[in-house]
Amino acid sequence: MPTHALKRPTLLALCACVLVAQSMVAAVNLLIPQLSSSSLHPSRTEILWTVDAYVIVFAGLLIPAGALGDRYGRKGALLAGLALFAAGAATSALATGPAVLTVGRGLSGAGAALITPATLSILMQLSAPEHRARSMGAWTLSIGLGGAAGNLGGGLAGQFLTWRALFAVMVPLAVVLAVAVSTTVPRTERSPAGNPDPLGTLLLTAGLVAILFGIIEGPAYGWTSARILGAFAAGALLIAAFTAHALRSAAPLFDPRVFASARLRAASLGTATGFFGLFSLFFVNSQYLQGVKGYGAALTGVAIMPLVFGMAVAQKLATRWADRPRAVIGTGLALIGLGLLGASTADAGTPYAVFVCWLLVISAGAGLSMPALTVGVVTSLPAHRAGLGSGLGTTARETGAALGVAVTGTVLSAHADLLHGMGPALRTVGVVVLAATALVVAGYGGGGAGGRGVSAGRARELSGAGRP
Repeated sequence: MPTHALKRPTLLALCACVLVAQSMVAAVNLLIPQLSSSSLHPSRTEILWTVDAYVIVFAGLLIPAGALGDRYGRKGALLAGLALFAAGAATSALATGPAVLTVGRGLSGAGAALITPATLSILMQLSAPEHRARSMGAWTLSIGLGGAAGNLGGGLAGQFLTWRALFAVMVPLAVVLAVAVSTTVPRTERSPAGNPDPLGTLLLTAGLVAILFGIIEGPAYGWTSARILGAFAAGALLIAAFTAHALRSAAPLFDPRVFASARLRAASLGTATGFFGLFSLFFVNSQYLQGVKGYGAALTGVAIMPLVFGMAVAQKLATRWADRPRAVIGTGLALIGLGLLGASTADAGTPYAVFVCWLLVISAGAGLSMPALTVGVVTSLPAHRAGLGSGLGTTARETGAALGVAVTGTVLSAHADLLHGMGPALRTVGVVVLAATALVVAGYGGGGAGGRGVSAGRARELSGAGRP
């Protein structure tokens, strides 16, 4: 199998897979009213778990799922992920109670955890170096399209169909994608140095799940409640235990010393920062359009679509300027922060045309910065550990998204209603994004080929590739 053999059907199949996996993060949010009044009679807590189970399992399993694909085969991991995703969707569609629905969402999240790093890893393996930025741009655009498709699909299902229909349609869609992957995606070289590391996997996954639980549930239970503080403490202890284990192990899941690379730290922080801002917007966007502007669920899904256009146009520019990652990333993240500050001025009387201008600024920032950040994370590890690199980057992405929702929800809860809380919430997030942008740009200091070489070389030394 030639290394550089990425064909258009392969690229489309891989991007379609990640689009569908990402779409189910957002789609359920627009179905909450219908789920609340459904025959399942879920409590508020059960509704929260229906929404959160997917994200918690998805983000918690990304790093071991990426390493698993590197070791045992990325195409096999992708097909297994599609099968799990379909099984979870079928379970959700046929759920007879809230607990079964939550289990189905968790199964689909586990499938998404296999799908996402496998798709990016295959792209990295098949793309020629000069085409890598374009491939990464298409992949990151697919994530944005997935969010928009999830909002649109959830809105249409909420207004014209049922919540069960949304899950049911995912089953044949996953089957079609599996057929496309089977016929268009070649098998790539496995990484003999990869190691599943069962103990390390258990410690890291449990630690990430505990921290994500604390972030997601913090606004509901209170940040100083025993439950949330206990979750953060448990997560910190488990990740510390993983770090100690990995530093002693001859074949760890991954060596924590890869984070000695300033470039990897900056790219991970930048990825989390971008999605911190984006998901803060996503959290209030549909509520603003429905609750304040009076749009229906389907129209709300359509009204969000300009986000896609901004990302698509900016992604082309990002590809053209791929040799200047520091400037592209700094500009893109700054646009997200500034766009959030602009959107924070919206109220009941703001015309949609004005509001959508701020959406375009934010989406353009995401389209500019995300391809370069994705490349920055993945190329900080050697090519044969691309699945692990993708897992690290996507974990940063989903953690940032969870934090964006949590911080926004916390600020909103301190105000009487959305109309009064939306401005302060978006301003808070916008300021944090701008402050983090300065740190990310500083981390990319000393840029140029030399910086990239040190990063990649150090990663090769520490990632386990040279271990006995």
